[in-house]
Amino acid sequence: MLILRYVDDSGRPALGIERGGYLTPLSPSLSLGQLLRLPVDDIRAVCESRSDRDVPLADVRLLPPVDSRMEVWAAGVTYRRSREARVQESDGAADVYQLVYDAERPELFFKSVAWRVTGHGEQVSVRRDSEINVPEPELAVVLNALGETVGYTICNDVSSRSIEGANPLYLPQAKMYLGSCAVGPGIRPAWEVADPYALEMRMTIERNDSVVWDGQTTTAELHRNLDDLAAYLQREEAFPDGVVLSTGTSLVPDLPFTLHDGDVVIIEIDEVGALRSQVTEGKPSMAWLADAVDDSARRPPAPSNPLARPKP
Repeated sequence: MLILRYVDDSGRPALGIERGGYLTPLSPSLSLGQLLRLPVDDIRAVCESRSDRDVPLADVRLLPPVDSRMEVWAAGVTYRRSREARVQESDGAADVYQLVYDAERPELFFKSVAWRVTGHGEQVSVRRDSEINVPEPELAVVLNALGETVGYTICNDVSSRSIEGANPLYLPQAKMYLGSCAVGPGIRPAWEVADPYALEMRMTIERNDSVVWDGQTTTAELHRNLDDLAAYLQREEAFPDGVVLSTGTSLVPDLPFTLHDGDVVIIEIDEVGALRSQVTEGKPSMAWLADAVDDSARRPPAPSNPLARPKP
């Protein structure tokens, strides 16, 4: 089962449940943010309700699994490999990353509001004023308004290594810009994931139809507890429509690797799905995000639905 956002027949965002290659639409008046206002037991009851209106997923245009007043936050330096990469790229500030890795308080930072998030098959952007830009594949936890874990999704936390490496105070510019966050394809309910610390994760980067980087890891290498990360996020914050918390990466290309315009990034996490993003460069190429705030039909065409089963 996956909780999905999609474009309905009227061209408006809608919410549905994927089961076995088909989608069951939920109430047309229900947004994801509204669903996440409920306790997790009530969310499960809604998701497990049945309908006779199932439609083939091949006919569905997916949207990112964030809406309303939802936000995306992220954790940093939660894997040993991430700590090593940050130390390697930093210019005189390596101690900052070494200390936070073992500190009781985790690194948490704001990543994106809902309207800036792209979904499966859409674009992510690299900054034109940065020499080194990389994708960061991450397991993301979806929390409801009560702070309960509702499910898991995939986040591509695109980052400028050269800007953050120059000075840790530049983190917002390295992490939070138009086109720097992709989430999807949907939300795998937490009650269907037996062990979130035993999920295989893979990332492939394609350039001109050839693989230029690939790697794999497992969430067993996560240095932080997911519940602890969520608890720190909730300490002095409120998320009335829920929040996505991306939990850090351990798949970091070695320097001086950088993304190029036209690259394709594919992130797969067992039991959660696959998120595909095409890389573009600079603010002008992401202008459609602002245009599509109130009109989903203005989002660019996406590739075939990765969740759909082939037609017989």
